[in-house]
Amino acid sequence: MGIIALERASGLYWLGRYNERVYTTLREFFVGYDRMIDESEDSYRELCNMLDIPDVYGSKMEFINRYPFDENNVDSIISNMTRAYDNAMVMRDVIGTETISYVEMALSAIRKAKNTQAPLLELQEVIDYILAFWGYVDDSIDDRGIRSIIKAGRRVERLDLYLRFERPASMLEREFAKLKSRIKLTGLSYDESVIDYLDRAISENKINYSEAVLKLENILKL
Repeated sequence: MGIIALERASGLYWLGRYNERVYTTLREFFVGYDRMIDESEDSYRELCNMLDIPDVYGSKMEFINRYPFDENNVDSIISNMTRAYDNAMVMRDVIGTETISYVEMALSAIRKAKNTQAPLLELQEVIDYILAFWGYVDDSIDDRGIRSIIKAGRRVERLDLYLRFERPASMLEREFAKLKSRIKLTGLSYDESVIDYLDRAISENKINYSEAVLKLENILKL
């Protein structure tokens, strides 16, 4: 591929990654919310450690109030959603305005949730809009290569996060199988040695999680 094509592929790939990052981290936030409220003062730090983000919060309530909504924090959910929207706008001639609209509505829903008394209800809308985005990608983008690059980003990000969360081998195996089949449809160069490494580690259930995350970051040659 030429330089322009690679830049475009990178934008599509990260559009998929950022949407998935918001989706999966938001679901993890939901799971941990009650635990953070009811249990240890320090329980939020476990999520920071898994995501490899700095603890800039100092308390569980600061984390609950700022992690989803702090636009000045590059690691926040809203910052990742903003990056998804920025990539969508750059790719608007490829993915279409209606596809972008679901990303825009997800970003608006986070901003709306910040100012409500029941933010979890509003944040659920974010998940719904992201799921609608994926449905529209399947339905409206005819070019299989373009569609596959976006979805490869999704699969890389989900596997990355599942490794960080140390999900059971059965979940990792399922997500890795989806990634393997998807990455071959992108038309992009990828590192077969990473595929082989992850295949062995996951199938034999001998996973060095931190090493696997580092390997996965370099799977596509973008």
